Amino acid sequence: MTANTTSHSSGQTSGQPRPRTLGELKRIPDFDPRGASRSVKDEIRRNLLRSLEKGETLFPGVHGYEDTVIPQIVNALLSRHNFILLGLRGQAKSRILRGLINLLDPEMPVVAGCEINDYPFRPICRACREKIAAEGDNTPLAWMPREHRYVEKLATPDVTMADILGDVDPIRAAKGGRDLSDELTIHYGLLPHANRGIFAINELPDLAGKIQVGLFNIMQEGDIQIKGYPLRLPLDVLLVFTANPEDYTARGKIITPLKDRIGAEIRTHYPSTLEEGMRITAQEAWVGRESNRKVEVPAYLREVVEEIAFQAREDKRVDRRSGVSQRVPITTLESVVSSAEQRAARTAEKSTVARAADIYAALPAITGKMELEYEGELKGADTIARELIRTAFGRVFSKHFAEVNFQPVIQWFELGGELKLPELGTALERCQQLSKIQGLMDHIGKLGVNDRKDAASASAAAEMMLEGLWAHRRIGRSEERGFHAEKPKPSEHREREFPAGRPPRRQYN
Repeated sequence: MTANTTSHSSGQTSGQPRPRTLGELKRIPDFDPRGASRSVKDEIRRNLLRSLEKGETLFPGVHGYEDTVIPQIVNALLSRHNFILLGLRGQAKSRILRGLINLLDPEMPVVAGCEINDYPFRPICRACREKIAAEGDNTPLAWMPREHRYVEKLATPDVTMADILGDVDPIRAAKGGRDLSDELTIHYGLLPHANRGIFAINELPDLAGKIQVGLFNIMQEGDIQIKGYPLRLPLDVLLVFTANPEDYTARGKIITPLKDRIGAEIRTHYPSTLEEGMRITAQEAWVGRESNRKVEVPAYLREVVEEIAFQAREDKRVDRRSGVSQRVPITTLESVVSSAEQRAARTAEKSTVARAADIYAALPAITGKMELEYEGELKGADTIARELIRTAFGRVFSKHFAEVNFQPVIQWFELGGELKLPELGTALERCQQLSKIQGLMDHIGKLGVNDRKDAASASAAAEMMLEGLWAHRRIGRSEERGFHAEKPKPSEHREREFPAGRPPRRQYN
């Protein structure tokens, strides 16, 4: 569709220039004033049915909701319901609401200069009615694109009725010589400005009760009061909201009359599988950097990054009511790339592969996004995050190496072998050191590395295996010594010192 065309529903035949006056709009042969004046909910309903018939993706970039959330949203829209999305942070609620604009017509005609986007054949504000009565078919029109028909407001306790509905403008009254009770002295708020469009409120429970009263009144009766002046304003708006379920009792609540007028309550959720989460993270994370140094993040490390969020959502020390946002793996992956990029710059390497140590370098991207329970607070966010990373390494290691025998590797350490990888060592240096461990490089193919000569990929895969063995307590690791033999348990130590059948000799002073 070209820039100077629009759909039949907007009042124009494809290929014709936009009408600039009310008279030109009337003269379009196939223009139907009644069809073009249908409500915004009917407009969305019609376009939604067309999209469903064509098999189009309704909300591009939203993954994991195809069989759960999106069908419920479709039902609400087909029923012409206002709806609310209930879910924890980082569950794409705002993205879904903003994606609703794709269900609007490309453009629509409005009375030029109207604050509330009046339809020229059915104006609801007094200024437009007087303008059309005075100018008739010469009334100028404007064409509003769909992007301008979406108004969003973040609810905060300091939001006023004037912000949402409007207020009397004394300056306008003084300049026009009008009484303050005159409708023409009103400066409209966000909700009237969303007329013939979509009005979204994020975090609805944070909105003061009296503002919520104003919302349900205009949802049901179309009446508003500004400074005690009653005004009949039948707005044509799809109202959509978001809220965190815990906010119902934590910071505020949705008043019962408003809740009763919201047609559908739809619950969102976090990704149900690791693959879904990885797809979202890969889409959102900024990893394609404009840099002269290439950084590759292997698939198994991406699995570890995503597994961290899954483990955090299951950990009892992390507040489940607050949730663990999908932003955790997104920012973690970005930090992993930055850590590898920094190392490459310091070692003057043109390309590098992210390694296990880069995930630990991303700790600041994890700790600030977790609300901890009392037990977690006692341990500290840094300790909890490190334990989550270790568990994530163990899960991914088990997935790839469940049937692999690492006994030769473990024996190498038990025979006195130790390995501490230099923080700023080159990929070749790390690969040479890791190759000394017997049998370790034999298994890098399990992680998709088939060329041992690729030092960066081979060393990263080998380091991943050592992290997995450490996560399963098959070997030990410390800051001072690096990887080493796992310390024997007290019972094992006692068994080695005093073989079975020979009790320790009692010592007498």
